[in-house]
Amino acid sequence: MASALRSSRTMALPDRTVRVRPPGALIAVGLLGGLALLVPFAALLAGVDPARLPELLTSPSALDALGLSLRTALTAAAICLLLGTPLALVLTRLDFPGRSLARALVLLPLVVPPVVGGIALTEAFGRRGLIGEHLHVLGIEIAFTSTAVVMAQVFVSLPFLVVALEGALLTRGEAHERTALSLGASPLRTFFTVTLPLLVPGLVSGLVLTFARALGEFGATITFAGSLQGTTRTLPLQVYLERETDPQAAVALSLVLVVVALVVITVAYGRRGSTP
Repeated sequence: MASALRSSRTMALPDRTVRVRPPGALIAVGLLGGLALLVPFAALLAGVDPARLPELLTSPSALDALGLSLRTALTAAAICLLLGTPLALVLTRLDFPGRSLARALVLLPLVVPPVVGGIALTEAFGRRGLIGEHLHVLGIEIAFTSTAVVMAQVFVSLPFLVVALEGALLTRGEAHERTALSLGASPLRTFFTVTLPLLVPGLVSGLVLTFARALGEFGATITFAGSLQGTTRTLPLQVYLERETDPQAAVALSLVLVVVALVVITVAYGRRGSTP
């Protein structure tokens, strides 16, 4: 009798390996939503003349913009790594008054229009800005330089890394760190030998998203850094300019950004998406 009862209870348990199929109507609406996202990219691909593609992608202006974008985006990602990792630790591991407000301010660049960020950077570091006017006296100019491009990219992409690391820190918990500290390890050694290795998956995902966001930055860059070929004209700015003079070139350069974004999303979320 007891054996039969246990058997019936076992049979009543749902099989967690079987996915729950959504209703057919929701599947249809979901496919419609997917098409709404897919069709514009398909049209972008169809709008390129394959015969002109090598010529368009290897023009001096395109190569200048691509090289500048890669250099500045990589620099911005490295700066975000150095600044974002301690910042995420502060927001998740340190209790202090106003922590919620501090977190909201850190995430603010995610929701404000990028052009607003560019204006804010100009007001802070422009020639007549809060800090920029003092730097100008010292002969240091930031606005309309490659440094301004990197600063704009860091401003808009840093929150992506912070969010990714916050999620990793909250998921991993603090048990391993407490154990290391109880065994006599210093806080700094605990960070490098325990915390940092646990953060590697979140760190990789956050970095690739940060790099992609920096590579695609437009609004804050054109507002704060301007559009000077070889100095501040990144690939998104080149796409915008080509749209007025050579739409085919704009489409071709847009495809480069789309391909990079697709690779980044695959790296950041491919493994996660394959998990049942």
